Amino acid sequence: MPPRYRAENVGSFLRPPDLLKSRLAYAQGQIKVEELRTAEDRAILQIFDGQRKAGVSVFTDGELRRASWLTDMADAVEGFVADKVILDWKGPGGGFEASSAQAVGAKLKKNRKLTAHELPFLKKSAPGPFKITLPAPSNFMVSSYKRGVSSRFYPTHAALLQDLIEIVRDEIKWLVAEGATYIQLDAPFYSHYLDPIQRGRLERDGLSPDEEFKKSVVGDNSLLKEIPRSKVAVSVHICRGNSRSRWYTEGGYDAIAEKLFGMLDVDNFLLEYDTDRAGGFEPLRFVPRGKRVVLGLITTKFPKLESQDDLRRRIDEAARYVPLENLALSTQCGFAAVAAGNLLTMDEQWRKLELVVNTARKVWGTT
Repeated sequence: MPPRYRAENVGSFLRPPDLLKSRLAYAQGQIKVEELRTAEDRAILQIFDGQRKAGVSVFTDGELRRASWLTDMADAVEGFVADKVILDWKGPGGGFEASSAQAVGAKLKKNRKLTAHELPFLKKSAPGPFKITLPAPSNFMVSSYKRGVSSRFYPTHAALLQDLIEIVRDEIKWLVAEGATYIQLDAPFYSHYLDPIQRGRLERDGLSPDEEFKKSVVGDNSLLKEIPRSKVAVSVHICRGNSRSRWYTEGGYDAIAEKLFGMLDVDNFLLEYDTDRAGGFEPLRFVPRGKRVVLGLITTKFPKLESQDDLRRRIDEAARYVPLENLALSTQCGFAAVAAGNLLTMDEQWRKLELVVNTARKVWGTT
């Protein structure tokens, strides 16, 4: 069995200032890619050290080599164009703004592995077991399918989804062959199917939210068939948007819970539960026995530390629906789903992670 962890960060960490400067210099043609990679390596070692000091048992590279959590797809795959789907962001500085994902504007062709420049350094330098994150294919049905642009090459969502599935399936097979033992699929766009406003928009486009959601789950499931589950753990992370402390969807898991938990063949569900936007724990009653729920109770959007007593009370509440031994604790999302990062400092970030670890130790005796 692959190891199971009680304390996790969802994936991304704030970029150190020196790395942001190097990334800007590279974009302006002032340094070469080799110099950028050296700066990334140096920053990732700092991030490893911060995680080690916080006491986590599973490490990430903080997604420091990415412009955002899903941009490795367009970086590695031909067929994306400089066009964007517009999202309605809520929170600090909210409003209509383009997604960080590019629109599909041609037939997709994978030119390299998405994580080709991430995995080797993780294998060589991580202080312990690590996980690697990938965008679930279903995300791009919402973030990258633009009518009049994508539809010229992919007449339906289903046609695009099939090509994306093949791209990510190839990636997963490579990761497994290279020895990865923990793969996390990020699927925040699942939250479009639970948000009443977004469901209404889908319906106005002539789509059934429930049917589209079911197709997404079936598509994401098809990635997992060849993974040796006795050696590799697979998680899915679902949130409601995370960009510079903002969000774009709201609503509890009720509308998707039965299909999500009953159909999606993952080991762990990493679920946002840091605010009332996520609703209550009642939908967890649909989680099958043996599956693990990682409760994202600690927000990465703002620096104020949660009360450990409140966290333990909320874990007890969730345990009414999922046995305590099948629960774990995490941040609600990463600290920097986009490179600009959320509205807190590096020190505040590490205090949040320490709170995850210390609370997990008190509840379960381990991380």
